[in-house]
Amino acid sequence: MTIKGLKKKTGGKTKVKTLKFSVDTAKAAEDNIIEAKALEQFLKDRIKVNGKPGNLGDKVQVDREKSKINVTAQAPFAKNYLKYLSKKYLKSQGLRDYLRVVATSKTGYELRYYKTAEDQEED
Repeated sequence: MTIKGLKKKTGGKTKVKTLKFSVDTAKAAEDNIIEAKALEQFLKDRIKVNGKPGNLGDKVQVDREKSKINVTAQAPFAKNYLKYLSKKYLKSQGLRDYLRVVATSKTGYELRYYKTAEDQEED
């Protein structure tokens, strides 16, 4: 007995989900504090694919447009991992006390300065 309106599932191809993330370094790059090129290279060296760092293959692509770094990856890739690596880079450069990584959208981060008491007095 078959049920009307019920279709059998066929073994079709599964679509690979592509995720796009970005890190905007414009404010820090304007002041010559950070180089987007260096952060791009750091991400290429440190992003792990299948447990191996620097093994990007065709699953992850990292490219740069002026001061914005774009990461395109296949499905199992967390946005928070990009934040973790960005913070790790800032720590290695000794900039963690001056810059922070802030989410600007669902798929993007931005490097911003910490607000200090001096900045608040000027405003």
